[in-house]
Amino acid sequence: MTSTSRIIVESIHRTAELIKQSHQTVVLTGAGISTPSGIPDFRSPGIGLWTRYLPMEVASLSAFRYDPELFYSWLHPLAVQMLSAQPNPAHTAIALLQANGFVSTIITQNIDGLHTRAGAKNVLEIHGTLRTMTCIKCFMQISSDAIIQEYLSTCKMPHCQICGGMLKPDVILYEEQLPVKIWIKAEEACRKCDLLLVVGTSLEVMPSAKLPILALENGASLVIVNYMDTYVDVRANVIIRENVAEVFPLISEQVLND
Repeated sequence: MTSTSRIIVESIHRTAELIKQSHQTVVLTGAGISTPSGIPDFRSPGIGLWTRYLPMEVASLSAFRYDPELFYSWLHPLAVQMLSAQPNPAHTAIALLQANGFVSTIITQNIDGLHTRAGAKNVLEIHGTLRTMTCIKCFMQISSDAIIQEYLSTCKMPHCQICGGMLKPDVILYEEQLPVKIWIKAEEACRKCDLLLVVGTSLEVMPSAKLPILALENGASLVIVNYMDTYVDVRANVIIRENVAEVFPLISEQVLND
C-alpha cells in the first residue's frame, strides 16, 4: 500500500475484531496470496497464465494422456518458480494467527506448498500438491523429492522406477475430480466456521467457489481480501482491495497485540 487510507485502516481493524470474536475461523486462499512470492496467477488480465495458454490444451487430464511431453514442458517454468519461491508475509501472518489459536483450518487452491513452508498446520490442499507423484501404470505413489530436482534441471519426463510408467504430479488437472477426503474436510470446515477469510481468489473455479456459500448458510461472517471482484462481495462484512502481503501482517499485529 502506498498509503494507508482511513477506509483501509477501518477495514483492517474490523477484520481483526471479527477474528478475535470468532470461535472458528477458516481461511480460503487462491493464487493471489502467492503472487507476492513471484508465482504468477491464472486469471489476471494480461499476466495470468490462462491469458497465455488454453488450459484444456496444457493442463487437462486429456492433454496429459495425449501429450505428456507438452504438459511437462508447460509445467517446468511454473514448477521452477513454485519450488524456488519463499513464503511471503501473508503466509507467515496467517500461520502466526493459526499458531496462536485464531485460525482453525486453511483451505488452499494453491499447489505451491507455501502455507506449510510458512509453518501452517491443518492445510487442506484441495487442488493437490507437487510433493507427491503417482505412476499412471502401476499407480504407485511416491514422494517427488527424489526426482523433482532432476526434472527441474533437465526438464525430462519422470518415470516410475518400479514399472517404467509415466509419473503424474498429484495436482488436480482439468477433468479430474478433487481429492474426495480433503474436499469433504473443506466442506465440513466451512459449514462449521463462524468466520471465513477469502484471500487472493476471485472465486471463479468450481467447486471451490461454492465454499463461501456453505459458510454463509451457517451464519458465518465473511471477509474478502482480493484485488478483483467476487460473486459474494455483496454478502461480505469486509472487503479489502489491497496487497495481501501488506494487509495481513497488519491484521495479525492488531489481533495479537491489542
